[in-house]
Amino acid sequence: MASSRDVATDATIEPVRSPPDPRTDGTAVTGVPLPISPSPDLAIVELGPEDEPLLQRFFEANPAYFDGVFGETAGPEAARDEIRELPPDGWSYTRRWLLGYRAADGELAAAADVVSDLLVPGAWHVGLFIVATARHGSGTAALLYRGLESWAAGHGARWLRLGVVQGNVRAERFWAAQGFVETRTRTGAVMGRRTNTLRVLVKPLAGETLAAYLALVPRDRPGAPD
Repeated sequence: MASSRDVATDATIEPVRSPPDPRTDGTAVTGVPLPISPSPDLAIVELGPEDEPLLQRFFEANPAYFDGVFGETAGPEAARDEIRELPPDGWSYTRRWLLGYRAADGELAAAADVVSDLLVPGAWHVGLFIVATARHGSGTAALLYRGLESWAAGHGARWLRLGVVQGNVRAERFWAAQGFVETRTRTGAVMGRRTNTLRVLVKPLAGETLAAYLALVPRDRPGAPD
């Protein structure tokens, strides 16, 4: 399982805009369709309030993410909170997707949270990425991530950004293998029962550079204040 959540707050950029509601055909009002699943046994759906029981079952069946990041298992309102979560006040963005990867039995095999144009146009953020424990070591996580990256790049992403808890070795190795590099760390992030150090990771996509990203996003530069 790869886990990646950056819970920093910042109030130095333009106000947050509420994301549009998806259409029933799976196409967002912004015109960006849902990604196509790269795995033939999984179907990608966008999760909403009606899917709270489905997501809660997935969280409870796969506790490693919560144990590693929060130091505790998923609480009874974990799914509700995840579905309702938006970027911090003051962070600009265009849309947030909470994606579920449904298996043939109807249950989730993975979940991912992606935000487009976070902080600056072209910077997409992966806020959550969990693959069921039973699929660890199968290559599923890398396959699903590559699908997300291709989708994001095809719809305007120039960089991908995420935060990973320092010391979560499985996640750190996974994101390094996908080509992400650290730009800075944030200390003292209180997350559940744990106080974590978060590593901010960025991956430039085709034709872009890390230097160009950091020129646009001062908060992610090395040594930037928490």
